[in-house]
Amino acid sequence: MKILITGATGLVGTELVSLLLKNGYFIHYLTTSKNKLQNEPNYKGFYWNPEAGDIDENCLDDVDVIINLAGAPIAKRWTEAYKKEIIESRVLSIAVLHQLLKSKANNVHHFISASAIGIYPDSLSKIYSEEETEFDNSFLSRVVQKWEEEADKIQELKIKVSKVRTGLVLSGKSGVLKEISAPAKYGFAAAFGSGDQMQSWIHLDDLAGIYAYILNHELEGIYNAVAPYPVTNTELVKQIAKVLDKPYFMPNVPKFAMEIALGEMHTILFDSQNVSAKKIISQGYQFKYLSLEKALKAELT
Repeated sequence: MKILITGATGLVGTELVSLLLKNGYFIHYLTTSKNKLQNEPNYKGFYWNPEAGDIDENCLDDVDVIINLAGAPIAKRWTEAYKKEIIESRVLSIAVLHQLLKSKANNVHHFISASAIGIYPDSLSKIYSEEETEFDNSFLSRVVQKWEEEADKIQELKIKVSKVRTGLVLSGKSGVLKEISAPAKYGFAAAFGSGDQMQSWIHLDDLAGIYAYILNHELEGIYNAVAPYPVTNTELVKQIAKVLDKPYFMPNVPKFAMEIALGEMHTILFDSQNVSAKKIISQGYQFKYLSLEKALKAELT
């Protein structure tokens, strides 16, 4: 089977490509950097520029499934210009793929798109399943709603659509864990705000595993990609300090301080989303990392 992947050279994409190649899949990937184009028998790159609407239509040759991971990182200060980039990088990439699928004969029968648990409202008490329909007007929720609405348009082409709502990805290579653990390495681990906000996390291996599982079992619809046991922010930071064998004694970081330092982006550290993994488990997926401590040890030691 041949898979077309966008965002293949990012954190999640790199892990997923490695997993799929080991399992005998052939990979086509789209990149905005001509320096990243490769032409191997089972791994071939194609150039695209979603902002300009440009795409090498040969990327669809013999492709059965598209996995869309494209999107600008959110862990960067949200200026008005960058907020626009966050939205457009997600919406335009799918729009370009939609147009190509509509105009070029192809064999694609399944479209699997990244999404995020940021679509769910901030709540200290509610547990969110994929059935949730009440969303708020926060920036991240609006981004994810637009992202998913664009993915849903692919269904107009009689192609199955899956959306993977991803939680806090734990990887020592890059991303949120690397940023949170940096102060802890020097003995300055500290929770944010009250520390009571729920963090629905997932190890990078399991995230790649869920994409592969959805692909292999042709699952359709929305799936939360989070481990079954979310923790509070306090527990997350305490566990990081414990795994690193560092003290945990610092006072919590006040919200106003992070708002000054990060601007509107500070909300990603303080929003609480307790998200359920029951749906993907009910489909038969078995998590490799159920324990936060095990996941952290795998990445930080």
